[in-house]
Amino acid sequence: MSQTIRIAMWSGPRNISTAMMRAFENRPDTVVVDEPFYAAYLAQTGLDHPMREEVLASQPLDWREVAKAMSGEPPAGEAVFYQKHMTHHMVPGFGLDWAETCRNAFLIREPEAVLASYTVKRAEVTLDDIGVVRQRELFERECDRLGAAPPVVLGADVLADPRGMLNALCAALAIPFREEMLSWPAGRRASDGVWAPAWYDAVERSTGFEAAPAKAAPPPLPDDLRRIADQARPHYEALAALRLRTI
Repeated sequence: MSQTIRIAMWSGPRNISTAMMRAFENRPDTVVVDEPFYAAYLAQTGLDHPMREEVLASQPLDWREVAKAMSGEPPAGEAVFYQKHMTHHMVPGFGLDWAETCRNAFLIREPEAVLASYTVKRAEVTLDDIGVVRQRELFERECDRLGAAPPVVLGADVLADPRGMLNALCAALAIPFREEMLSWPAGRRASDGVWAPAWYDAVERSTGFEAAPAKAAPPPLPDDLRRIADQARPHYEALAALRLRTI
C-alpha cells in the first residue's frame, strides 16, 4: 500500500495558490504539480485563456489521464505529493473518484477581491470563472465523504500570520510543519505551468508570504462584477465560517 501523502489544494483564481505551492515545494519531502487539469479544462470548454495553445500543448487533454497521475506516485518517490488545483477546472463530466486518494483542503478569498484581480489579467469573467460555486460543491462532497469538514484556509489569514496558519494547516492535514515553508528563493520554477508568464509575475518576485502580492481592499466594482460578487458571496461565506484558525 502506498505511503505517499497526496494533498489536493482547491482554490479559485487570483488567490495565493501559487505562493502556497511555493511553500510546499520548499519542503524537502514534497513534490508539487501546478494545475494539472488546466489543458483538459480548456479542451473541454473551448475557452480562450491567455497562452491557450501553449497550455493545450503542455498537458494531457484527457481528464482520465490526469486523474490517474494524481492518484499515482510522485516521480521521485517523495513522501508528500502536493497538487495545486483550480476548482473551476473540474467541469461536469470530469470524474472525482481520484480525489478520494488525497487529503483535500480548500483555499478561499473574498469574491470581490478575486474579481478585481482577475479582470486585470482577463477582461471577460463569469461566475463559473472564479470557481466559488464549484469550490463549495467540492467542499460539501468531501464533507459527505469524511463525515467532517476538511480544512479551509483564507488566503488573507495566511498573509497575516504565515507561521500560525501553516502550522494549523499542516496539523489539519496530519503532516509536520516545516520551517522551510515560510520562505523560498525568488524566480520561476520548473514545476510552474507553462502559463506562468501570463499570471505569475508577482509571485516570481516573492520570497515568502510577507512579500507575496498585497491584498489591500479592492476599489468598488462596476455593476456587472458586483452582480457576480453578490452571487458568489453566500458560497464564500459558507466556507469562510469554517476556516482554520491559528493554533
